[in-house]
Amino acid sequence: MERDQPLTPAGRLFLQPQLDQIITAAVAVELPLDVDAFKGEIKSSVIPKHPRFCSLLVRNSRGREYWRRTAVDIDRHIIVRHPPLSDDPSVSDEDAVNDFMADLSVSSPLPTDKPLWEVYLLMAHRTMLFRFHHALGDGISLMSMTLSCCRRVDEPTLPPTIAGVGAAATRRWSVWTLLMALWYTLVYVLEFTLRTLWVRDKATSVRGGTGVELWPRKMATARFRLDDMKRVKQAVADATINDVLFGVISCGLSRYLDIMGSPKALQEGQQITGVAMVNLRSQSGLQDLSKLMESRSGTRWGNKFGMLLLPIYYHKGSSDPIQFVRRAKTMIDKKKLSLEGPFSYAIGNLVMSLFGPKIACLLNYRILCNTSFTVSNVVGPKEEITAAGNPVKHIRVTSSSLPHAMTMHMVSYAGVADLQILVAKEIIPDPKLIASCFENALLQMKEAALAADNLNSTV
Repeated sequence: MERDQPLTPAGRLFLQPQLDQIITAAVAVELPLDVDAFKGEIKSSVIPKHPRFCSLLVRNSRGREYWRRTAVDIDRHIIVRHPPLSDDPSVSDEDAVNDFMADLSVSSPLPTDKPLWEVYLLMAHRTMLFRFHHALGDGISLMSMTLSCCRRVDEPTLPPTIAGVGAAATRRWSVWTLLMALWYTLVYVLEFTLRTLWVRDKATSVRGGTGVELWPRKMATARFRLDDMKRVKQAVADATINDVLFGVISCGLSRYLDIMGSPKALQEGQQITGVAMVNLRSQSGLQDLSKLMESRSGTRWGNKFGMLLLPIYYHKGSSDPIQFVRRAKTMIDKKKLSLEGPFSYAIGNLVMSLFGPKIACLLNYRILCNTSFTVSNVVGPKEEITAAGNPVKHIRVTSSSLPHAMTMHMVSYAGVADLQILVAKEIIPDPKLIASCFENALLQMKEAALAADNLNSTV
């Protein structure tokens, strides 16, 4: 009989009431859902075999959390819903599912009398909702687990191609690079500390605060073509998709704030700070689950990520949208060079060890209250895939609400990137307006990049 296994420090943190986090992945398919086929796919996948996914969360007499192995009853984890989510026939499948996910983000915890995961089959909308508690793992781990139920369209016997697996590129350190890394680390660690204590963003039309995680939510989706993002990326030397994404968010929020105004007059260059999670594993992308189940593989399951503070700046009516990407790249390059991510991970573990999860939760909660939004980006399969033999249309991800008024999670799949925008509707009443600001920002950046290319070719 196996002994109970203690939770990791990050797992204990995500069980605290103020940061209780559930990650929801929506997988929409082309054909009507086959419940029996899907159950069979789940049974044969890694999910019911993985130790964390077949364990109950238990607490001892002192309140310490542990994992206890149990038998998995697939029927208890798969919830079939036949009626449409909305009685209004004019509501699209996308809007109905988004509204349902927004409601789940604030009002539907996972029961603790079974392992902390479940799947909703929304029959009327041809959508599967995978819900995993964050204590089971981070976004990289859980997206890997979701894709374990899928197969490639071109090779039905093979799992999806997992982009980015392998050792990260080795950085070449010069004396100057080392000095700059030390300097940026000192600067960002100091900023991180001040954010924890008292420094906060000024009030705007997108900033939340204490208690906002309990407010009702709405959700909208911004869709981007990866070819458009790559075209903009080529316009800025050595830029990445993350640079483009952050430039789009910076440009789109500036335009949204112009439309909506602010509790106080916005100043040119005013800082609006985001929080992003950075993967600290040796591999850069999704996890290879075939290796993950091997005890000697060295592949680490669970929560291993650091926190970065990513500032953007309000700029009114900029005539060069590409400039937002250049600013984003400059800022993100400095963050990459620093040790802010590993520092935040190490200090979090230290606080958990010395003072326990309540103090660690308080410090993390203060950082969230003193910033304005959350953003994440996970690279999904490049090729088209199927789930239980059913072609997948899109993959979208969100999480439980935070004291931010806006959280954004992007997942790319088969040439398209979907950004789920979850908002507190009392603060941001129309998330579709923000989504359109982001989409228009990327299109204008693409046009500017093409115009610059045409000008250079003419010259």
